[in-house]
Amino acid sequence: MVTVEDVRRLALTLPRTHEALVRDRVKFRVGAIVYVGFSADETIMGFGFPKEERDALIAAEPAKFERPRPSDERFNWVHARLAALDEAETHELVVEAWKMVVPKKVIAAYLAR
Repeated sequence: MVTVEDVRRLALTLPRTHEALVRDRVKFRVGAIVYVGFSADETIMGFGFPKEERDALIAAEPAKFERPRPSDERFNWVHARLAALDEAETHELVVEAWKMVVPKKVIAAYLAR
């Protein structure tokens, strides 16, 4: 099982990322844009994900992924149950969400390290 602390260790290594606490919820941002956030009880991780691929992801693993609340469906966002994620999968989801909110030159520099 993955924890908020596991995600924190990864997210804070990603360039331009900072952590914020908003209404008792941990969020990771680049500037004002949130790319990963957690439910107040830290059992659900929301993350940036292309809207056009969201339905396929959820359909493939409905026990692991779910749609965001209706008011958030306009955003590039999906929810995942932390208890169902492993570290490798979480790493991929977090980095891909981060890549959605930073310039390509920042991604290239990060990948070149």
